Amino acid sequence: MEYRIEKDTMGEMKVPADKYWGAQTQRSFQNFKIGIEKMPVEIIEAFAVLKKSAAIANNKLGRLDDRKKDLIGQVCDEILAGKLFDNFPLAVWQTGSGTQSNMNTNEVIANRGNAIAGEKLLHPNDTVNMSQSSNDTFPTAMHIAAATGIEKKLLPVLDTFIATLKRLEDENQGIVKSGRTHLQDATPISFSQEISGWRGMIEQSKKQLLAALPFLKELALGGTAVGTGLNTPKGFGEAAAAAVAEVTGMDFVSEPNKFHALTSKDAITFAHGALKALAANLMKIANDVRFLASGPRCGYGEIRIPENEPGSSIMPGKVNPTQCESMTMVAVQVMGNDTTIGVAASQGNFELNVFMPVIAYNFLQSVKLLAEGLTSFHDNCVVGITANKEKMAHNLHNSLMLVTALNPYIGYENAAKTAKTAYKENISLKEACIKLGFLTEEKFDEVFHPEQMI
Repeated sequence: MEYRIEKDTMGEMKVPADKYWGAQTQRSFQNFKIGIEKMPVEIIEAFAVLKKSAAIANNKLGRLDDRKKDLIGQVCDEILAGKLFDNFPLAVWQTGSGTQSNMNTNEVIANRGNAIAGEKLLHPNDTVNMSQSSNDTFPTAMHIAAATGIEKKLLPVLDTFIATLKRLEDENQGIVKSGRTHLQDATPISFSQEISGWRGMIEQSKKQLLAALPFLKELALGGTAVGTGLNTPKGFGEAAAAAVAEVTGMDFVSEPNKFHALTSKDAITFAHGALKALAANLMKIANDVRFLASGPRCGYGEIRIPENEPGSSIMPGKVNPTQCESMTMVAVQVMGNDTTIGVAASQGNFELNVFMPVIAYNFLQSVKLLAEGLTSFHDNCVVGITANKEKMAHNLHNSLMLVTALNPYIGYENAAKTAKTAYKENISLKEACIKLGFLTEEKFDEVFHPEQMI
């Protein structure tokens, strides 16, 4: 491998000749050989957005000339187009402020920009990092990436899922089945009502995510090192946030309290709480689906789901609810990520939180897993759900909890005796009620209508 020599304030470093990063990136690359987790591509893209936006703001405020502004913007556009991703090699497990990833971006933009220009116009610190600090750029990148992931990747998937559940509701109108509480038989419910519960969960999760977005769209940019805005021109934070909004097409604004923006990660924690709530809802829905589809002969068997692949290496003909299993594994990973984020967010000592890379990694992993996991669950399972009407009817009419319909006519205690007698003697509720003398056959037929109990 060929190398070139790059310099920083600590001296010279050998850097791969075919890469645009500089000495500070190389030091981090060599000093933090930990794990396989690299800085998420979403953070790199967010840095490109904010660096371009900062250049626009500096130009507007008279600190950066047009040529340098345009050169920075050109390189940032290349990053956003995916052309330079192999120039961002750093591990998540680095400095807790994300300084090294900020400098990685600064160095790549400067060196690539100078290569385009054919002369040394850009300096990583003085030009690309103008009016900025790692302490305000990394939390800004986190918020841009988090808000973009939720708004542009996850919410559209939720909308698709909701639409499919609405279709399933319409298709299954009028089908009555046994309800279940405590994993025991309960009073009847319609299948469409059961599906509406699933739909309501996803709709509520969407509302919660939307409620979290305004906090994520407040940016720390302009606070620099400790929140005072040292070395920034007046109005930079607002101008930079406006530029981010213009570049992304999203309504980002400047966080009014930069001291809060640097040290607190409550917006990220709050938003991930909504992601955790979505994960909990998806765990419930996936479990409902796989239990209702269990069988084919020895389980509930009330619904049928698509058969996607063989389920066993030893049992011929076995097919498993694999999409449900995948969805529930995604859910528990997101729940684990929430614990990591909560603990990390509590570590905002004095003027800065220094657990930001691990917060960003876990948050963005959750968004990605939920968006992709839900898409897979939807496309390969939920869209193909059909009701086994015969099994639903069989289970409904064998449920002892239909006796609840008799409460107004024979009272709770007599209804309980009826159910226990029917269960003990393996007879129908009608037979038990008549045997115990609580109702005549004619009266029982008059008042007992399971389909009307929903």
